[in-house]
Amino acid sequence: MERTFQMLLYRAFHAHRNRLQPCLRELGLGPGQPKLLSYLSAHGPCRQRELADYFEIDPAAVCRMLDVLEKGGFVAREPDEGSRRCDRFSLTEAGQAATAAWKKEGKALEEEALRGFTPEERAQFSEFLRRAYQNLQIGEEAPS
Repeated sequence: MERTFQMLLYRAFHAHRNRLQPCLRELGLGPGQPKLLSYLSAHGPCRQRELADYFEIDPAAVCRMLDVLEKGGFVAREPDEGSRRCDRFSLTEAGQAATAAWKKEGKALEEEALRGFTPEERAQFSEFLRRAYQNLQIGEEAPS
């Protein structure tokens, strides 16, 4: 089978995801939830819409993930003083602990995946991925 860029990217994504699955289960998290926790850890309390916009996912999907995270004790919902219709979400202590464990596991896996890469190659690889993502974003906005 030919190893096209698309296939290599797909395989790397799935290998990465599969390696992190045990950590997800151990922490009691579902797919997609760690990114929400990481965002809240880095940016503090925010509205559901902010998360949906940042991750470019359906607000209803974010709502479902936040509901599960709230029931699991990872996030807390609080009324937003600026709007009676919106709530803000923040990390609980359990959410902070899960985020720290997730980041530690992610960093270890990153080191394993990039073993043998020079610091320059790591920076270049990150830049290539950033540019590819940016190109795909531009492609979404282009008229058909």
